[in-house]
Amino acid sequence: MDTQLSEQLFTKYSHLVYQQCGINLHDGKKALLQARLNKRLRLTGFRSYKDYYDFITQSENAEEMVHFLDAISTNLTYFFRESQHFDLLQQSLLEPLLEEKRRLGNRRIRIWSAACSTGEEAYTLAMCVLPGLGDLKQWDFRILATDISTRVLEVCARGVYSAEKLEKVPANLRRLYFHAHPSGDHEVAPLLKEVVTVRYLNLQTPFPFKGLFDFIFCRNVMIYFDKPTQEVLINKISQFLAPGGCLFIGHSESLTGLKHSLTYLKPAVYRK
Repeated sequence: MDTQLSEQLFTKYSHLVYQQCGINLHDGKKALLQARLNKRLRLTGFRSYKDYYDFITQSENAEEMVHFLDAISTNLTYFFRESQHFDLLQQSLLEPLLEEKRRLGNRRIRIWSAACSTGEEAYTLAMCVLPGLGDLKQWDFRILATDISTRVLEVCARGVYSAEKLEKVPANLRRLYFHAHPSGDHEVAPLLKEVVTVRYLNLQTPFPFKGLFDFIFCRNVMIYFDKPTQEVLINKISQFLAPGGCLFIGHSESLTGLKHSLTYLKPAVYRK
């Protein structure tokens, strides 16, 4: 089996990843790419990086391409990550939205977790919004949770998490929205699963939906993209924000230097 990824092959893999999902693998990511490739080579039985590259770039092997992109993507997340965003949603943004919808007779609420990873963000959003709705039967409330990794989407759909993952979930919400397993793991309540729809989506491909979202969370995604890709993505996402809707990005991210139509509201929060 190959022990060293050549510069030529690193460049080819980098271009492939950029083409497929927009992630920018600069020179500093060579060791990470090689480590992730080694796992796939061991699992698939390939003995060289070139043979594996030739295999995944054939159209009939699209399934392994998905597994390769799974291996490349990073999936760090936890409940109530960057909690200022959820505080803002609950304390300042949700009630005015609900009042306006009641006034208009519009009971539809849509939120998109655009890089949901293993689902903690989507379920956190559900826990933040549900108490403010009162009688859920009076509302058409859904959260769309999407990611490029089929592996993390399986975790999201299952909704089972270790006790460590729940450390930042307030005790009252833990009692209300989680069921403890004998193993010590915790499963999200059926109510949360009912309002969260889990789907595969590559942000570089055309979006398959037509409706607009009141809130879009696309956090800690753009850090993997170069500026041109970031600008295209932000403008693409903005088209699916309802008027007055808000986009949340990661606190380590910025729209500075990008051409877009959104208005700055708070750190890492922009309004249409």
